[in-house]
Amino acid sequence: MAGFRPAFGLGGAHRQTLAAALLPAPRPPLARERFELPDGDFVDLDWHRDARGPAVLVLHGLEGDSRSAYARRLLAALARCGRRAGVLHARGRSGEPNRLARSYTAGDTDDLACVLARLQQRDGRAPDVVGYSLGANRLLKHLGEAAGRAGIRRAVAVSPPFELGRAADRLDRGLSRLYQWHLLRSLRAGYRVKLAQHPQALPLGADDLDALKTFRSFDDRVTAPLHGYAGVEDYYGRCSCRPFLKDIAVPTLIVHALDDPFLYADAIPTPAELAPAVRLELAAHGGHVGFLQGLSWPAQDWLARRIAAFLDASD
Repeated sequence: MAGFRPAFGLGGAHRQTLAAALLPAPRPPLARERFELPDGDFVDLDWHRDARGPAVLVLHGLEGDSRSAYARRLLAALARCGRRAGVLHARGRSGEPNRLARSYTAGDTDDLACVLARLQQRDGRAPDVVGYSLGANRLLKHLGEAAGRAGIRRAVAVSPPFELGRAADRLDRGLSRLYQWHLLRSLRAGYRVKLAQHPQALPLGADDLDALKTFRSFDDRVTAPLHGYAGVEDYYGRCSCRPFLKDIAVPTLIVHALDDPFLYADAIPTPAELAPAVRLELAAHGGHVGFLQGLSWPAQDWLARRIAAFLDASD
């Protein structure tokens, strides 16, 4: 089990999740770098402007970006450890719409592989990569697909949705529906802009988008057809990271909480499903991308410290 104990007063899964997202976080200065992609689109990477040292890529979660509290905390923590970290935005998440009709999915790995190759060529070494939530799923899928050719020195995945279908089921139950409502509201707003720019991309209008109230319905009507999947089950089946864990060859840490309100515990892989290079640290509590610890206030960011310690370990 992960050596984590919740901060005093933040013992519940929802308290951990909400506090980590809403409490004040550092605001490191950022410098943007753009990467042109082979298909004519682009992705943007926001680096900690004042930090120096080996590169660390950070992959945000669904509807996240470099302003997300978890990303800002990690960039600041790694800067103190002599690392230069940057948030790699998925298509359309850097504040500027991407050029193509498509957006981003849980299974996108080509863009990550492209950026990794260019950074390794430029820096002369493979970067470390940290992924959160949906970004963690993308990271683990890439690691399994590429095996020893991943272009990554060390990897950390935080709160990944190991099975996308089970995550969608969990987010449609109880208080977790609040997260679903919040994320879908953001997704629908983004796709209204997308459909205005590319009206032929999908046979949907604004009223159709408003009627999609669950992740399953949204992914079936929007995500899957826009990105070449036969339907929601095809999308979830092909993009969930759980089947890829056995093929990972890069030293990888997965941090997850049993009380994560974004995923049922039965979707967490067993030790037999993990490659020898993968270390799964499970905490009884911690919520989704939470892991705030300490008896004093403000609560301590246990997660950023654990990530930094793993990345600093010798191979």
